[in-house]
Amino acid sequence: MEPLASKIRPLTLDDFVGQNHLVGEGKPLRVAIEKRHLFSFIFWGPPGVGKTTLARMYAHSLDADFYELSAVSAGKDDIRKIIDSAAKNPTENKKPKILFLDEIHRFNKSQQDFLLPYVESGELTLIGATTENPSFEVISPLLSRCRVFVLNEFSPEEMATIIDRTKKEAKIKIDKESRDWLVAMANGDARQAISVIEATLNLYGTISVDNLKQAIQSKFIRYDKAGEEHYNTISAFIKSMRASQPDAALYYMCRMIEAGEDPKFIARRMVVFASEDIGLAQPTALVVANAVFRAVETIGLPECAENLAHGVVYLSQAKKDRSAYDAYLLAMADVKKYGNLPVPLQIRNAPTKLMKDLDYSKGYEMYTEESYLPEKLKKKKYLK
Repeated sequence: MEPLASKIRPLTLDDFVGQNHLVGEGKPLRVAIEKRHLFSFIFWGPPGVGKTTLARMYAHSLDADFYELSAVSAGKDDIRKIIDSAAKNPTENKKPKILFLDEIHRFNKSQQDFLLPYVESGELTLIGATTENPSFEVISPLLSRCRVFVLNEFSPEEMATIIDRTKKEAKIKIDKESRDWLVAMANGDARQAISVIEATLNLYGTISVDNLKQAIQSKFIRYDKAGEEHYNTISAFIKSMRASQPDAALYYMCRMIEAGEDPKFIARRMVVFASEDIGLAQPTALVVANAVFRAVETIGLPECAENLAHGVVYLSQAKKDRSAYDAYLLAMADVKKYGNLPVPLQIRNAPTKLMKDLDYSKGYEMYTEESYLPEKLKKKKYLK
């Protein structure tokens, strides 16, 4: 039976909810779809935010032959079959051939190298989808031939709209309390919310908060490593280290390894944690985290689990100080709010006589208590 999420999948941009920075009026993906621009790109974002839906809309707009593969199970032979199939049907060669490769980060270097010449020659137009940073997981030659579109998790308002639309199209009853509970539970993942609705209907026939809670606890729903369970576990892992609980952090680390999580993903989160949560309290934490990441790259599983465990215990027991991270967020907020405010003259570069005549660098002192922030922000203090 066709899953509910598939039944109600939007077919046009007018029905699509969210990602306005990509599909709003005049935005890049909408323009590409409306003007039928053919190019390769990669969707990067959390699960359940519309990557597959947008890929299908794009392919449909170009009347393309559309092939969907998951990098978890696909390999070189699957790519070869697509190319061979096109060669056997020359009359169809006029149609562009678009390959949607879900979880592209699961393709290893050899597989990506095999795919590269077909993308370079235009025999295949690639749409990759990944929950991981493509800078780390996609080889540079392939990445350089693709645009990267970043998708965001749905906002609570967008999630509410999606649930209301599901209710209408599936002709089911969902009261406001149940809708609000689903919005909070799904954490921006539309597929997760719809799957819970479907499971609840299958189990109990009606939607209520109690039934939703029972359904999500049952074994009826299984989450893969790219789904909600993945994000719940990594969240528990980080929060355990933040709370200086090495036992809990080790437990969640082991759960991820046992589930088949990429150890580099775990190590990368540890590098981020070292600066974000430990920061100035113990600067050597970043050195240790980077050393763990390098060890994971070099050694691989199963032995690199020992390096991860070493790092997890160290980071968990380290003192915590988020002041540098908090200061970064405050400074970034002002950059986004005010844009390019004029740099004070005394700290501008003055490589020419004209610049010096215009007082560039005049009055500059290497050590001074005078703020070098732009005039509008002179009194700001980001680092607490």
